Amino acid sequence: MIRIRDISVSLDVPPARYASLAAKALGVADREILSCRLFRRSVDARKRDNVHFTLTLDVALRADEALVLRRARCDKAQLLAPCAPRSVPVVSLPATHPRPLVVGCGPAGLFAALTLAQAGLRPLLLERGKDAAARAQDIHSFQAGGPLCAQSNIAFGEGGAGMFSDGKLNTGIKDPRCRTVLEALAQAGAPEEILWQARPHVGTDRLTAAVVAIRERIKRLGGEIRFQTCLSDLVAQDGALRAVRTRAADGSEDEFACELLLLAAGHSARDTFEMLLSRGVPMAAKPFSIGVRAEHPQRLIDRAQYGQFAGHPALGAADYHLSTHLQNGRGVYSFCMCPGGEVVAAASEPGGVVTNGMSRFARDGENANAALLVDVRPEDFGSEGPLAGVAFQRRWEREAFRCGGGAYHAPAQRMEDFLALRESSSLGSVRATYLPGVVPADLRACLPPFACESLREGIRAFACRIRGFDLPDAVLTGVETRSSSPVRILRAPNGQSTGLRGLFPVGEGAGYAGGILSSAVDGIRQAENALAWLSS
Repeated sequence: MIRIRDISVSLDVPPARYASLAAKALGVADREILSCRLFRRSVDARKRDNVHFTLTLDVALRADEALVLRRARCDKAQLLAPCAPRSVPVVSLPATHPRPLVVGCGPAGLFAALTLAQAGLRPLLLERGKDAAARAQDIHSFQAGGPLCAQSNIAFGEGGAGMFSDGKLNTGIKDPRCRTVLEALAQAGAPEEILWQARPHVGTDRLTAAVVAIRERIKRLGGEIRFQTCLSDLVAQDGALRAVRTRAADGSEDEFACELLLLAAGHSARDTFEMLLSRGVPMAAKPFSIGVRAEHPQRLIDRAQYGQFAGHPALGAADYHLSTHLQNGRGVYSFCMCPGGEVVAAASEPGGVVTNGMSRFARDGENANAALLVDVRPEDFGSEGPLAGVAFQRRWEREAFRCGGGAYHAPAQRMEDFLALRESSSLGSVRATYLPGVVPADLRACLPPFACESLREGIRAFACRIRGFDLPDAVLTGVETRSSSPVRILRAPNGQSTGLRGLFPVGEGAGYAGGILSSAVDGIRQAENALAWLSS
């Protein structure tokens, strides 16, 4: 197999012609191509008058591939070494050994449980929230003005916090397990495009079915899943885990013998963090970010990014990623950009307002939205201790609830008013998408002063890179506080907690991942660490 990189093609070239492009690059006839697979396709929009695709193709030839490469002298092509598929070794435990437990049904927990199930260990997966279908009903009811369900919402339930997002699968980590996750999702019904898109996304509507399919795969392999079952306590003896206690939605409690727990509780499991701290599990406060959701007309972003090519059917909705480092030492950046999406209510506690973003696979909504965030450091928290960041988040979420007038409406402000330091009395031409609704406000009342100052400076810098980013009627909705976990559960080189044998902290909530793909990869890695520990 030969991999050919950096093939530039017009947006109008159909995939059926990619094999001919590969043949040309290698200096062979089209008939010499046995197979041609798209490995990666990205959009090159550095020059607005020449937006095009850049391809990476994997090609199999009839002829001797090494000989063809030598003759072609193509510095963009290389011979690929055979790659054995990843496999999970089967582990046998004594009949008296308790079954392994996984807590949390987000991407980290799902892929940890799947890996354990593939090893033949029949894991028990516990999730405080509801299954995907019931969870969606609770979220829709909340968006319509109904009550907040504290255990079934944007943060909690099957699929985790990433379920109701854009389903982004891009990550900065370089790990072969990334491919394992992408292939598992594609096999579960996610769009096949995720296997070759440079910035893959599934979309909330397609991610739900894939998550359910993975859940059913775990069950077929002997695993068990219990929804509406919250981890409430740990039982330890001589520094080792011996049991866990749980609480069901009806208030009933249970205890399970447990010597192996993969804890993938998610970044919003504040009661779990408090329980761990009370049990002496080593933890530390961790930096995170705070900010707002910014909404612009999607057509404005398309024009700014693609110029005359905006609206081309091969491109879809444009996205962006922006960052700047300010003279005050703060970093400001965009996060979780959702083309053609909507801003969603991500509260998980009574009396707090939290924003997040969501897109469906088609990304065909009228607005683009992204979090605009400022870094927060432990010295900003105003208190000390592992949970000081949680208290900081909670403070500003409650201020946002107050500014929104209660009922989980969110405070929102026109871009022009925010930059001019004046309260918004009304919104303009850009329709805010947040439900159950927004209230015009002054975001200075629900953000720390350093964040407001930094956001204003950052927005002006971003407007120099994306024309119209400072659109007067663009909408800023607050507050965004859950971009990452505010704590890190300390773990040793073998993946276990540094203070409790048998406890393996996993994923974003534990402070070791950020996003769907990296969380799923950490779930696999920690499951592999657990298997190695069991086999030692």
